[in-house]
Amino acid sequence: MYIKKLLWAVALIGIVIFAYFAYFVYSTMFEPNTAFNNEEAYIYISTNADYIEVRSQLAPLLINIEKFDALARQKKYVSNIKPGKYIIKKGMTNNDIINSIRSKNLPITVAFNNQETFEDLAGRIANQIEADSLSLLNVMTSEEFLKTNGFNPMTALGMYIPNTYEFFWNTSAKQFRDRMLKEYHRFWNESRISKAKALNLSTNQVMTLASIVQKETAKVDERPRVAGVYINRIKVGMPLQADPTVIYAIKEKSGDFNQTIKRVLYKDLELDSPYNTYKYAGLPPGLITMPDISSIDAVLNYEKHDYYYFVADVTNFGYHKFAKNLSQHNRNREEYVRWINQQGVNR
Repeated sequence: MYIKKLLWAVALIGIVIFAYFAYFVYSTMFEPNTAFNNEEAYIYISTNADYIEVRSQLAPLLINIEKFDALARQKKYVSNIKPGKYIIKKGMTNNDIINSIRSKNLPITVAFNNQETFEDLAGRIANQIEADSLSLLNVMTSEEFLKTNGFNPMTALGMYIPNTYEFFWNTSAKQFRDRMLKEYHRFWNESRISKAKALNLSTNQVMTLASIVQKETAKVDERPRVAGVYINRIKVGMPLQADPTVIYAIKEKSGDFNQTIKRVLYKDLELDSPYNTYKYAGLPPGLITMPDISSIDAVLNYEKHDYYYFVADVTNFGYHKFAKNLSQHNRNREEYVRWINQQGVNR
């Protein structure tokens, strides 16, 4: 009788232990363990991160981090960390979370527009992917890379076509640069290359001219007409005399690209710089900014007309008045000078 009771007691204890173990396993794996109120949260796991780093991000998001630890060890996640951006949805279980952060690296959208310098571009990209700005700057300006791919420090900014792209957050600096080179070659398809050749311009020269058009007008619909003026000047051997190139020359000489210059003065036109298109004929040696696709295509599909001059239109702000001869241009210019003097803009 005593043995029977003992066996029953042992069995009961076993059942209790098994029930507790089963509950622990169930709660560890299959009970919701999120502590946030939003529908979803994100964590960013850096390259070469260890479990401690991952845990520090997860702890504020979970109800019970210890139960997550137990399952992470059991599923060997602690020794198999994957970098990237991961989503954790409200109500996820520990099992769901581990499956997500182990295999569902989310793509992100990377976007950039008209950056004036590589420093600006590197800073913009570093705010969107894991790679830091210094690493990006180093690979972007690598002499070996530029030489191998037909660029130099003055034309290399043209390799980066402003657009929206899809990357993984843990993209390295080199991976970003190499992807941009592929996008550049994809952009310069047979049609665009053929149009550049018809203009007797290289792709780098098209990009340089497009950068001037970009700075001359923010109006996309006006860019083909502005491009047409410069194409007309190039064809007859006239200097471009583009104010934005003089502004760039001032910034480049001073090393200060953050200064604001609203007015080009006569003394500026004497600045000895290859970017000063009043002093030196032809295209400058490189880009003065990163042009939009609209500016690039405006050059390749320029408006055919007889205009050789243009100046800001003070009666239709943002646009310009175009002229076929110098006398007409001077009248337009006098109107602009009177207006800008009235505004008190001296620089």
